[in-house]
Amino acid sequence: MFQEIPRTRPNTPLLDSIDEPAQLRALEERQLEQVALELREYLLYCVGQTGGHFGAGLGVVELTIALHYIYNTPEDRLVWDVGHQTYPHKILTGRREQMLSMRQKGGLSGFPKRSESDFDTFGVGHSSTSISAALGMALGAHAGGEERKAVAVIGDGAMTAGMAFEALNHAAHSGRDMLVVLNDNNMSISRNVGGLATYFAKIIASKPYLSAREGSRKLLSNIPKMWQLARRTEEHVKGMIMPGTLFEELGFNYVGPIDGHNLHDLVHTLRNLHSQPGPQLLHVVTKKGKGFAPAEADPVGYHALNKLEPEPRVQVAVPAKPKSPKYQDVFGRWLCDMAEQDERLIAITPAMCEGSGMVEFSERFPERFHDVAIAEQHAVTVAAGMACEGQKPVVAIYSTFLQRGYDQLVHDVAIQDLDVLFAIDRAGLVGEDGQTHAGSFDLTFMRCIPNMVIAAPSDENQCRQMLYTTYRHQGPAAVRYPRGTGTGAQIEQAMTELPIGKGEIRKRGKGVAILSFGTLLAPAMEVAERLGATVCDMRWVKPLDTALVDEMAASHQLLVTLEENTVAGGAGSAVNEYLVNRGTVMPLLNLGLPDQTIEHGKHEELLAAIGLDAAGIERRILERLALMAANDSRSAAS
Repeated sequence: MFQEIPRTRPNTPLLDSIDEPAQLRALEERQLEQVALELREYLLYCVGQTGGHFGAGLGVVELTIALHYIYNTPEDRLVWDVGHQTYPHKILTGRREQMLSMRQKGGLSGFPKRSESDFDTFGVGHSSTSISAALGMALGAHAGGEERKAVAVIGDGAMTAGMAFEALNHAAHSGRDMLVVLNDNNMSISRNVGGLATYFAKIIASKPYLSAREGSRKLLSNIPKMWQLARRTEEHVKGMIMPGTLFEELGFNYVGPIDGHNLHDLVHTLRNLHSQPGPQLLHVVTKKGKGFAPAEADPVGYHALNKLEPEPRVQVAVPAKPKSPKYQDVFGRWLCDMAEQDERLIAITPAMCEGSGMVEFSERFPERFHDVAIAEQHAVTVAAGMACEGQKPVVAIYSTFLQRGYDQLVHDVAIQDLDVLFAIDRAGLVGEDGQTHAGSFDLTFMRCIPNMVIAAPSDENQCRQMLYTTYRHQGPAAVRYPRGTGTGAQIEQAMTELPIGKGEIRKRGKGVAILSFGTLLAPAMEVAERLGATVCDMRWVKPLDTALVDEMAASHQLLVTLEENTVAGGAGSAVNEYLVNRGTVMPLLNLGLPDQTIEHGKHEELLAAIGLDAAGIERRILERLALMAANDSRSAAS
């Protein structure tokens, strides 16, 4: 059991000899325990250097080794769900020495990524996709005349999503050979773990048992009453010793639960299942943060880790600066304050209580708090149902996850004009978590929906006031805000209702007017100081402040729209559409996220790379002004 994260690279001679799983498979089984020990220590060291997810990875060290030991990866397809747990997988598949670049610009992704390695068979980041992807691979291989194996590794949390059960149902119907490994690290499905359960799991996975069962089925299938009795007896016996009846009814051969940290049992069971036909489900129970005492004691707090800071040579007492609250904390504080004022407020989250700043609310108002698990579609529609009964639901959801509930947003909330507020966290780029977690599209996919009101606050205080304003609004509304801290704006305790659809001029200038939507207002102000430009904090994407747009268009030579959302269909497009419909013809420059996926890295690095930091914004405005001047010269000359 490790108590601390090593600050220097540990000695890992056996792990260092493994550059690909084929070398792991060449080892004797007795050597795997040493591989697991070295892998766990090396993982701790790497995450200490780079930061990142590691609690889930520590929990699947033995499982990862066993899977690569038994299956002929990458020829056999191994699909991981979500991807938080795949650092051990990356270490064993040729990326050991690159781990110190994890989640850094130009380095390894924090998630499986097809372009990164042949062993990353499917790109992930969102949950509950692995069974569908693995089944698709099994079906696709069969259609191409290949009979390679397909394995999906999914957690008990991800198994709550409807998509996982849709895939289970199809897999059983298809009858294709595949293995689903249910990694239960929260004991949410069963506590039935121990010697007896492991013993029965071994029996049920064994070739003699499976052969005998199949023979009995064929024999008794000709005698209907005896067949029914035998089948029910088997189900009841298995139901008494293991929680697999549900999966058996879906058409899977269920095995488990077994100890996911017992390498001998894992290897033995996987070896038996490897040759079995049809859909198989292996239930393993693991401990998140296994082998690192602080993470075992606090698996939520150690889900991810910031990198270790270098130890200073001399301890110097420095007065601590008060920390600015994160946007999620601003939301959490507002949620509690609003709940005190209005008993109709009900808060909903799809498994993001801590990340969305809702812990205090869940403790103070437990009867008005609903964590619906990883079920974004359900979260949206259950909120719609609550609104039908006169309640005021607030759905706290990450931008990237709201994409999964889009049909429900349109069909169940907006079309019916129901009174639901969406607090959209992680809007814009999210830094090290990369493209799968970026909130790049929410303004685009919400702006086209009738009845929606969309707010894009520029700082923490405005976020609080806009949450209050949209809560008071009757109908579908959304407030989108970024990850992390803002500019440190003074937050007013008093909640003031702002005029919906009205922006404000933050700085008056001439020539160029910057229409800023959201938290890029700070670099916009910096640029305006140097260029003598006007800056408008637009605040509302829908309804758009058309009067302010008209005023800027009439008094400036160039309008620049600025947003941390994809340019295609975003807030800038709203300005374009309005001016075109008005018949206003003038130069426009739309600045936002380009039409490409943005890789991982520090948030400020990514903004600079795509020209959305102050220097990039200024450069692109000057380039446009130069182009306008050149065009004017050509027109004058002609």
